[in-house]
Amino acid sequence: QVQLVESGGGLVQAGGSLRLSCAASRPAFSTIPMGWFRQAPGKAREFVASITWNGRSYYADSVKGRFTTSRDNAKNTVYLQMNSLKPEDTAVYYCAAGSYSIRAEEYDYWGQGTQVTVSS
Repeated sequence: QVQLVESGGGLVQAGGSLRLSCAASRPAFSTIPMGWFRQAPGKAREFVASITWNGRSYYADSVKGRFTTSRDNAKNTVYLQMNSLKPEDTAVYYCAAGSYSIRAEEYDYWGQGTQVTVSS
């Protein structure tokens, strides 16, 4: 059983930055690939970014160049640094464990979600 606890969401103006954190309970965290998804009201869950066990990262075209994901295996934590935020980035953001796929169904564990709101 893996529990993922997210933090760092909030309200920010367009052009601002936020950093999301996702802390995992699993001791062997360094072997677990991780992903980030988001879901806006009335829309499907959307892939944002992912990171492999050895730190290779992948990004959706909509966030490439603005978002960066990283991991600190000693702290069992994955981060999503979000810069140059746009109103269309407004969503509930979820971290997930078990894959680096763009497909949400490939992941085994999910965080509780954290709200990110970007004002214009």
